[in-house]
Amino acid sequence: MANSPQAKKRARQNEKNRKHNASLRSMARTYMKKVQAKIIAGNYEEAEAAMKQAQPIMDSMVNKGIFAKNKVARHKSRMNAKIKALKAA
Repeated sequence: MANSPQAKKRARQNEKNRKHNASLRSMARTYMKKVQAKIIAGNYEEAEAAMKQAQPIMDSMVNKGIFAKNKVARHKSRMNAKIKALKAA
């Protein structure tokens, strides 16, 4: 347990930031799930629209340090590949 005033403050800040980051992470995952749902439904136009909405949010999560850059790049690449496959089918 934190004893010094600065350690107590740091513990308060860490908890506040943890909750804020969890909220942002959850929001980003929700957008990713929306894209996946549209892909599974097989609707190209809706999937592409959902991806256009999710992409800037995913990128901003990288800038905020919520997700690693390569993780977001991997997810975006896979989703785009699936969306392109929908168009071809």
